[in-house]
Amino acid sequence: MTGMGMVLLIAVLWLLSCLKVLTEYERGVIFRLGKLIRTPKGPGLVFVLAPIDRMVRVSLRTIVLDVPPQDVITRDNVTVKVNAVVYFRVMDPIRAVVQVENYLYATSQEAQTTLRSILGQAHLDELLSERERLGGMLQQVIDEHTDPWGVKVTQVAVKAVDLPQEMQRAMAKQAESEREKRAKIIHASGELEASKQLTEAAQILQAEPVAIHLRYLQTLTEIAAEKNSTIVFPIPIDWMQALVGKGK
Repeated sequence: MTGMGMVLLIAVLWLLSCLKVLTEYERGVIFRLGKLIRTPKGPGLVFVLAPIDRMVRVSLRTIVLDVPPQDVITRDNVTVKVNAVVYFRVMDPIRAVVQVENYLYATSQEAQTTLRSILGQAHLDELLSERERLGGMLQQVIDEHTDPWGVKVTQVAVKAVDLPQEMQRAMAKQAESEREKRAKIIHASGELEASKQLTEAAQILQAEPVAIHLRYLQTLTEIAAEKNSTIVFPIPIDWMQALVGKGK
């Protein structure tokens, strides 16, 4: 191969090495001799003048960050382990590269710190029942801190709250006591309603003496359904008085 052919081959290889392909969700931040080129490149075919230029790829897709369990002391002095999920994406690739060394690590650390700080101001009952509201507060605070980095936090979800064993037993006892309390209240309400109904029935039977006789006969019919029973049925006193009166 001649010298000219060698030069052409090197030139072709150099040109090929300068060509970069960025996908639709990627942008390239280029530094030329250490100076930032203000306009991100991509998507598609990008020419990077090697070795003068250096390109940093930045993904614009939503990133799902799993925050590891954090020890949180609630406002009522209960220690729990809480983990969450943070959804965020890069809105400004240049700031994500220039303003912070590693925006993924920085966002993760910011999420962990804010999680302990915000949830530590809530009571245990709020932490268990108002996760959506607390997640909104976390999202707002984390987003304020990551905005200078060009990172937008779209959602923070409190995924799990792990209680100590002794706290779980205490809450189980409390729940059982509450169930017993509701059961007693319902039983007492039923007894009160039944007593009111019995009072009304007694007043009606007192006003109509024949009705009590019919009630006796109905009771006898219900008892007689059990054929293996010996029935001792009282005879009303007014019936006896009526029979005595006829004998005289």
